[in-house]
Amino acid sequence: MRVVAAPDKFKGTARASEVAVAIADAVAQLGGTSIAVPMADGGEGTLEALGGPNRTSMVTGPLGDPVEARWRVANGTAVIEMAEASGLVLAGGAEANDPLNATTAGVGELIGEAVDAGATSIIVGVGGSATTDGGLGALEALGSVERVRGIDLVVACDVRTRFVDAASVFGPQKGASPAQVAWLTSRLEQLADRYVAERGVDVRALPRSGAAGGLAGGLAVAGARLVDGFDIISETLGLAEAIERADLVVTGEGFIDDESFEGKVVGGVAALAAGQGVRVLAVAGQVFDGAEARIRAISLADRFGLERAMASTTDCITEAILEALRGWSPGDPA
Repeated sequence: MRVVAAPDKFKGTARASEVAVAIADAVAQLGGTSIAVPMADGGEGTLEALGGPNRTSMVTGPLGDPVEARWRVANGTAVIEMAEASGLVLAGGAEANDPLNATTAGVGELIGEAVDAGATSIIVGVGGSATTDGGLGALEALGSVERVRGIDLVVACDVRTRFVDAASVFGPQKGASPAQVAWLTSRLEQLADRYVAERGVDVRALPRSGAAGGLAGGLAVAGARLVDGFDIISETLGLAEAIERADLVVTGEGFIDDESFEGKVVGGVAALAAGQGVRVLAVAGQVFDGAEARIRAISLADRFGLERAMASTTDCITEAILEALRGWSPGDPA
């Protein structure tokens, strides 16, 4: 039995690398072999998936205070995770956030540092933001879009939301009241007009431009390509090639629902595996929206209870995979 372990993080309880190890432990106990390919979709965990940080910079945090942001540069490619500079966790969560004034300035500062460090390619993962500033803070901190001329600037997006919808879709998660959501939406509309007038880029028409409160759209004004984070990360890590040699792929994330099949890891892994005729098994903290009809999925909360699933996530994963695969062999239904 040859298994590829390609999970996302279980947010708040286990990193993707820890989940992959838990899956591999179960496979080893069953006498199989496994390849661990911890994944991300452009959100938190992107930096770890692409090699981990090897630099730290002091930049402007989401509420204006200085924060230490980890990032990576190697072989001419820089990896920046916007949550390290402008993340909701840094703002103290939705309750402590200032949704009207939270800024992406720190992201622009990191991009500038990457350019100064000699990077010719920059990947910016944009999940987990505190911000809805349309990327204006990042652009202003960068100083001039000419700084990234000739740089392959890629925004790894974990959602496909459009620019002016960013406030209504994600504002409440960042602490915005209904009145603030309306105000933020109006500001995004005005900013979209400004970007057209000043740079000739209509961010309204760009899928994914609303990622990270419009940061993706702002960076598109500077010439960035907006892509599904899963695609660029899976390609960089050689996931398709690993799956080609496997009998089974095990993926997972904290929650599996309809959104898991819209640019997220679980849906992306399932599609890659289906394209190569390889079976897929997913494990999740909880499963919603009838997602079991789209992928075979194990809910840890249903199997072990929510309290244990959250307190001992990796142990539960190993036990659940053992249970699911005991007696299974290549050629059997997953």
